Amino acid sequence: MKHLVSINQLSAEDIIRLLDRAELFEQNPNRRLLEGRVIATLFFEPSTRTRLSFETAVNRLGGRVIGFSDATTSSSSKGESLKDTISMVANYADAIVMRHYLEGAALYASELDRAPIVNAGDGANQHPSQTLLDLYSIRKTQGSLEGKTIALVGDLKYGRTVHSLIVGLSHFHPSFIFVSPPELRMPEEYKDFCRQHEIPFVETTDFSSEVIQSVDILYMTRVQRERFIDLEEYERVKNVYILTREMLSGCRDNLRVLHPLPRVGEIAQDVDDTPQAYYVQQAQNGLYARQSILCEVLGIEVVQ
Repeated sequence: MKHLVSINQLSAEDIIRLLDRAELFEQNPNRRLLEGRVIATLFFEPSTRTRLSFETAVNRLGGRVIGFSDATTSSSSKGESLKDTISMVANYADAIVMRHYLEGAALYASELDRAPIVNAGDGANQHPSQTLLDLYSIRKTQGSLEGKTIALVGDLKYGRTVHSLIVGLSHFHPSFIFVSPPELRMPEEYKDFCRQHEIPFVETTDFSSEVIQSVDILYMTRVQRERFIDLEEYERVKNVYILTREMLSGCRDNLRVLHPLPRVGEIAQDVDDTPQAYYVQQAQNGLYARQSILCEVLGIEVVQ
C-alpha cells in the first residue's frame, strides 16, 4: 500500500495488521526505523493532535519533519495549485501527511503519484488515521473489535471521524445508534452503507440514559463551527448534547467514552476523572497508530 487516503482501502486483515503493529510501538515507540527519511506534514487546516502525533511519530522513529501548520505561510496563499505544492514537496520528502479543507484533496494528491500520501483529514469526508487509533482504542478497552454497540453522538453530518469509523468497523459486525439533531443527521450514503453491509442502526434525537446504558462505546463529537455557512444554525445546535458524570450512572462496566477532540462543551469536565473517560488515552494511542501507518506506506517491516 503506497497511500492511505481512505479507510475503504483496508480489509479486515489490513486493519488487524496495522493495529498489531501499533501494539508493538506502544511497547517500544523509540525505534530508528525512519533514519535518513524525511516526512512532510502539510496542514491546510488547523490541527493539534493529528499534526503533533504524526510529527512525534516521525521523531521517535528517527526521521526528520518538514512542512507547515498554517497554509497562509505557504505558497498556496499566493495562488499555487495543490498539484504544484505536492509535486514540489515530493522532491524533498519520502512521504507526505496532508490535511486539507476540500473533500477528495488527498485522493487527488495520491493520483499524482509523486510520494506516498497519508490523508490526515479531507473536509467532511474521511480521517483514516483517526479511525485506526479509534479502532486501536476500542480493541484495547474492549478486548476485541467484534460485535460492539457504538453510539455516535453530535455532528454526524460533517464529522469525518464518524464517517470513517462506520467503514472501519464494518468488518467486525457492529451495531450503531446515531444520536444527532435533525440538522446534523448521518448522511444517507453512510446509512445506505450500513444497509448494504447488514449493519444494524437506529437514529434518534434523544440522548437518553437508555442509549448510554445500552452501548459499549460512547463516541462523542463536537459540532464543528468551521463547517457551517449559516452561523445562526451553528448557535442553535452547538450545545444540544452535553455528557455529564451523572448521565453515566447505570452504564455497562466496559463502557468507554471516546472523542476525537478537541472538545468544546459536549463533555463536561466532571466526566474526566470517571473510569469511563478514555479520550486522553485515545489521543495518546494516536502516536502508535500513526507510527504503524508511516511504516505501512513506506514498506518498513517492524519486528518485536
